[in-house]
Amino acid sequence: MDTIVTENLTKHYGKVHAAENISLCVKKAEIYGFLGLNGAGKTTTIRMLLGMINPTFGASYLNGKKVHAGSNKLWNSVGYLVEMPYSYPELTVKENLEIISKLRFIKDPGAVDSVIEKLRLGQYKNILSKNLSLGNAQRLGLAKALIHNPEILILDEPANGLDPAGIVEIRELLLDLAHNQGATIFISSHILGEISKFADRIGIIHEGRLIQEISIHDLESFIKRRLLICTRDNHEALSILLKDGFPAVINEGGTLELNTKEALASPEKLNELLVKADHSPSMLKVDEEDLETYFLRVISMNGGVQ
Repeated sequence: MDTIVTENLTKHYGKVHAAENISLCVKKAEIYGFLGLNGAGKTTTIRMLLGMINPTFGASYLNGKKVHAGSNKLWNSVGYLVEMPYSYPELTVKENLEIISKLRFIKDPGAVDSVIEKLRLGQYKNILSKNLSLGNAQRLGLAKALIHNPEILILDEPANGLDPAGIVEIRELLLDLAHNQGATIFISSHILGEISKFADRIGIIHEGRLIQEISIHDLESFIKRRLLICTRDNHEALSILLKDGFPAVINEGGTLELNTKEALASPEKLNELLVKADHSPSMLKVDEEDLETYFLRVISMNGGVQ
């Protein structure tokens, strides 16, 4: 059974279509990266998924149960962090978590200390939450989401404010929760490069529409690659390559460019060919589209960046 399901989830605010027919499924113990630029509809979708706002039409399901205003028992197995984490500013980190523990009727007396250790908040546990840095406030928000060991974790931009080391720690924590503890994780972000390091699948949302879903294992096959070559005379080198059956062009930058599988797999063959023809390359490299560029390319094919 799919743990998270949305069926044509749609939200209109007058003429503004914040989310349009979002249909997706997330399996148990899967990490699903929900990617989009700021304003693409990520938070709106998550708010509907959590029952914080009602959809214009469509529905969402968690563990097979439809999300609606009265589905209180559903939240016993769900942890979430949406936008900026809320806290009681005049209470300490530990006091904030003790309140959440009571509100969730957690019986384990060690739950608060355990989650403080897990999120590395020990040195801040007696600090008022209003005095926390943005990154540590985010950690506190994550601690609240995790304190009851949820089966489902829904996170909206959880890396906001975290330094590089903190981002790695959260990544490793989420991997452990999914792969070793069986948690299902739905995480939104606008940073494909980071999400691609631990997500099992990604969905790209743009202008309220889900425009692509792809397994992270298949993502590499969509990345553009090209072999770039420079010689003392690129036009003469082009003739040599074409004569030997290597389809090549001179791109806008005046560089020789090839993108066939054979050229990309064996650039040394082209190097040897050109050296023998007295056109030794001054540059020969495989240029690979990075994941951020791929993300922006997919978006540009679906209406561009506003």
